[in-house]
Formats: sequence, structure tokens, C-alpha cells
Amino acid sequence: MNYLLMYDFVPDYLERRAAHRAEHLALCKQAVARGELAAGGAVGDPPESGLLLFLGQAAHAERFAAADPYVLHGLVTRWQVKQWNTVTGIAALVPDPL
Repeated sequence: MNYLLMYDFVPDYLERRAAHRAEHLALCKQAVARGELAAGGAVGDPPESGLLLFLGQAAHAERFAAADPYVLHGLVTRWQVKQWNTVTGIAALVPDPL
């Protein structure tokens, strides 16, 4: 099963993210190393939101958001986790890790 972690960003996200980017990316790398996070990034130019694709359990995405410095320092105005039923492409081919 796949899950999308969806972020809505504050209007001045670009100006504020530099202070927290290294910690955010370290958290991403840890989640990738555990096999939980498959992909992630900002949406829009300039970025207005973010999407992160998690594999296996919604809890992976929820734990990530709870620890993410972007959330903790107010760069994210709202986040939600949604099940994504992929039927084609790379995300559909990734076996359920659990």
C-alpha cells in the first residue's frame, strides 16, 4: 500500500526553509534508508505545497510529519495523509515492505 503525505506551505516558505532544510533532508534520508519513503518534493514554482510518497503504512508518513522540522517550525500550515491506490508505474511495482 502507498500513502501520500501532503503539505500546504506558508507563503514565505522559500525564505524560511533554509534554516531547517538540512534537518528536513536528513529526516528524508533516514526514511529512505528504512524503505519507508520512496520520493518527495515541493510542488509549484514557487513551491506552494509538498508531496512525499510513503510505502507500507500510513504510520510511516504520520511519524515523519510529527518529526519534520518544516512542520515543527510552522512552514507547513496543514498536512494530511491519504492512501494512494497505485495501479501502474514504478509505485505500483514496489512490493509492500511489510
